Amino acid sequence: MQKIKQFYLDSINQLKITQNLVICGLMAALAVVLNYVASIDFGPYIRIGFSGIPNRIIEFLFGPIVGSIFGGMLDILKYLVKPNGAFFFGFTFDAMLAGVIYGSLLYKKPVKLWRIALAEFLAKLIVNCGFNTLWICVLYGKGFFALLPARILKNAIMLPLDTAILFFALTFLSKMSSVLHLKNR
Repeated sequence: MQKIKQFYLDSINQLKITQNLVICGLMAALAVVLNYVASIDFGPYIRIGFSGIPNRIIEFLFGPIVGSIFGGMLDILKYLVKPNGAFFFGFTFDAMLAGVIYGSLLYKKPVKLWRIALAEFLAKLIVNCGFNTLWICVLYGKGFFALLPARILKNAIMLPLDTAILFFALTFLSKMSSVLHLKNR
């Protein structure tokens, strides 16, 4: 239990390092830009985009607490910069929950394909197919089980793609972390 507590305390202590806050700011800017130029909508309920990659980098570097805070704040910022539908806190909660999932599985651990695949699978199952589908149903009055098959199909297709992209990004980042002198690695 003490190790788990220390793991999460280490994550929150990452916010005390100025360089880490700067990296968070740069990743937030990158995420906003990617949200503008690298998002494709397939109807009103399915969107494919790459603006989550900076989130995954933050969660890998700084852990679940920083990842959760970063995800929540970035969700609000992206909505303010480019509103897409009604603002709903459920989606912000989802971004924060995804930060906890990815950060818990990736922070202070070696980059392994199976670990990234597990994090992607859990986030897609719990957040994307579960909560996001629920929030869409609440907002738009659609049936949960009517939307679920298309959302499962989209996430099943994206699982290996997102896993591969994240694996290559984190492998590159872990090799570059010594060059960048990141304090937590």
